[in-house]
Amino acid sequence: MGFDLGSLLQQYAGSNPTNHAQAQNDFDQVAQNAPQSHLAEGVSEALRSDQTPPFPQMVGQLFNQGDSSQRAGMLNQLLGGIGPGVLSSIAGGAFGSLFGGHGNANANADVPQLTPQQASAMTPEQVQEIAAKAEQDNPGIVDRMGAFYAEHPQLVKGLGGVALALVLGRMAQGRQR
Repeated sequence: MGFDLGSLLQQYAGSNPTNHAQAQNDFDQVAQNAPQSHLAEGVSEALRSDQTPPFPQMVGQLFNQGDSSQRAGMLNQLLGGIGPGVLSSIAGGAFGSLFGGHGNANANADVPQLTPQQASAMTPEQVQEIAAKAEQDNPGIVDRMGAFYAEHPQLVKGLGGVALALVLGRMAQGRQR
């Protein structure tokens, strides 16, 4: 018999899933079998939840766990959400030097893309600061990051059982609609 995504997710359909240890194992199955858009919705919900650490803290945690390419991808998503005008004022001015002082007030200008090497020079604390600014300036950044993390489910596992149970619960609720 094949994998039954619906039955597995049904276990998490309650408003407060409690089997956090099992969520670690179940998440792998779901990430391999569920549509990426559904996974992104669930991750975004966990990033917003008051049952998990604040969004900036989780982004910093996931940044710390990512490889250099994933780190660059995370930062490029965040920076795309805030525009270049604020780059020199955040993360201790780190972006002014990375981009040769290219920071202007035009938030619609193209933001330079960080390389994996540049991203590796950033600390999780700087990334938390960037995430906080991005969330403040553009609340939609949470969905953007949820979509990014759905492309990298191995990173999401680093959030722990509570967050994974929330991801799975949100996905179960989405299937019920």
